[in-house]
Parts: sequence; C-alpha cells; structure tokens
Amino acid sequence: MTLTLVTDLFIHHWYLILLFFAIAVIYSSVGFGGGSSYLAVLALTGMVYSQIRATSLLCNILVVSGNVFLYMKHHKYNWKKVIPLVVFSIPLAFIGGYLRIKETSFFILLGITLLFAAIVMWKSQKIVSSEIKKEMNISKNAFYGGTIGFISGIVGIGGGIFLAPFLHLINWDTPRKIAATASFFILVNSISGLVGQFSNPDFQIEWFLTSILLVTVFLGGILGNRLSNKLLSPIKLKKATAILIAFVSLRILWKSFL
Repeated sequence: MTLTLVTDLFIHHWYLILLFFAIAVIYSSVGFGGGSSYLAVLALTGMVYSQIRATSLLCNILVVSGNVFLYMKHHKYNWKKVIPLVVFSIPLAFIGGYLRIKETSFFILLGITLLFAAIVMWKSQKIVSSEIKKEMNISKNAFYGGTIGFISGIVGIGGGIFLAPFLHLINWDTPRKIAATASFFILVNSISGLVGQFSNPDFQIEWFLTSILLVTVFLGGILGNRLSNKLLSPIKLKKATAILIAFVSLRILWKSFL
C-alpha cells in the first residue's frame, strides 16, 4: 500500500474512519464488537454487499479479542454455561457465512435484522442489574446459541447484540458475566462466519480500505476497554445506537422495496 493510496483513502473515507473509531470505542466499552453498526454504516457507502459482511466480521474480531482477554484474566467465564451456547453456534455461523444470497435478499434481511436489533437494544435499557442467577437447560442453551449463530453468520455480525439482551431478560447470570459471555460468543462466531465466507469461491474484499478500518477499530477498541463502564453510560450509549440502527435499517428497507 503506497503512501499516495493511503492518503487518497483517508481523504475519500475520512467520515467512515471516524465513524468506525467511534463505534469501536462505544461498543468495546460495554463488551460488544459493533458488528451491527459497522454493517449499518457500510450499507450506506455503496460498497459491494459481499464485502460488507467480511469487513464487519474482521472489525468485530479485533475489537472483542481485547475484551475476551480481559474477562478471562479476571475469571468472568462460567464455561459449563458458556460452552453449550457456542457448541452449535460455531458450525451454524460457518454455514450462514458460506451461504450465497442475492443482493436484494441480503439487504432486506439486513434491514429486518438491524431493526430487530434496535428494538431489542432499546427495550433492554429497562432491565435492572441483578445478581439473580438462573440455570438453563443445556439443550435450550444450544438451541438459542445455534439459532443466533446461524442468523449472525448470514448477516455478518457476531450475534452478541441479540444474545446479551436475551440473557438479561431470562436472568441467565450476573450482568458482568453476561457481557463476558457475549464477547466470547461474538469472537468465536465472527471467526466461524468469516471462515465460511472465505470458503465461498465468490468471496472478495477491498483489502486496502479494510486494513485502514481494522487499524482504526483496533485503536478504538483499546480506548473503549480503558474507558469501560466507569466513564461512559452504557444505557445512554445503547439508546443512541439503537436509534441510529433503527434509522438506517428503515432506510435500507425503504430502498430495497422501491
């Protein structure tokens, strides 16, 4: 990558770089990767739809890797509960990532998925932090994880944006452990979905722009990890993000049906 090319990319995509940095900071501060927001932003840039999913997943992986490392360091994982969630989600995320779908179908599914995510995120704000713990049936854990993993693989996100609010609603564990579980779920499913996309013979990606975005979210993720929940209000940030995602999803659906 030449200096001239890098400069041109910064000039033409400066707004995209700033948005990705902000998204990485916001999401990493609360244990997420930001895949849904990366998708929302990229969907409005005119980028080829087959590249949007891969770019989003790569950014997801970089952002949540730091979170997973910190949660493991502080022993926040109950592996007996976490493993059933991911045992089926990993292969189903791979299948979802491998599937070839038409561009129109992709954007319709993306719009519906983002709108659903926005609604779930908004409603999750009313959940009060609790230390209540609820053991789940292993088969149910596997079913929920597999379903979310498959949908996430198709759309191109890690799935934490669906998993975390759901786990809060059923009092699956403490808020801190739910955040840790969501980060791990995002990481493994993003990797699986990405491998599935790489395995598709029609796969393509713009590596120059993607490389810049990866460096951007990596730096944003580090900053977000440091800020954590002490300096940022997760509730206000999630509400703002939910509004953004809802707006973009409706715009995507409007364009898709015109």
